Amino acid sequence: MEEEYYTSIKEKILKSEIYDKARDYAKDRNKVKVYYEIGELLSNAGREYGKNIIDKYSEKLTIEVGKKYNYRTLYGMRKFYEIFNNSKLNPMGSKLCWSHYRELLTLKNIDEINYYISITEQNNLTKRQLHERIKSNEYNRLSDDTKNKLINKHETEIFDMLPNPIIIKFNDT
Repeated sequence: MEEEYYTSIKEKILKSEIYDKARDYAKDRNKVKVYYEIGELLSNAGREYGKNIIDKYSEKLTIEVGKKYNYRTLYGMRKFYEIFNNSKLNPMGSKLCWSHYRELLTLKNIDEINYYISITEQNNLTKRQLHERIKSNEYNRLSDDTKNKLINKHETEIFDMLPNPIIIKFNDT
């Protein structure tokens, strides 16, 4: 009898956890979609009304909606739209959440962004793990041959994906 109670409790907890994860995933997918759309609007408004439009909108939005919609956030949304609108990458087609995309916005090379999206999806990386991989300069430590294979979507070997462990830094002192 005691085991039945335990099993019922465990089932309810697991159902609740699954529901929460599904709800969180749907909520984050919506956030990516909405932020992409906001980025498009900001990009179009900037073309029409000038580059300072983000300053103007962020001032108003932080007062009317909340501090979270400051210049940095709005600028990130516009950059998010511009990066993915001008590439073959579809942010709605990936499994990444907004915090992953925020990490990727620091990068300028679209091939590098594509690489990090790919490894994040393949390895189910958290935002923190993605940050560490970017910080370690993993993409730039890959050989040029491996980068070309990735860009051209050719099959890679395990050896190809092992970044050079040696990082040489020069001090300009």
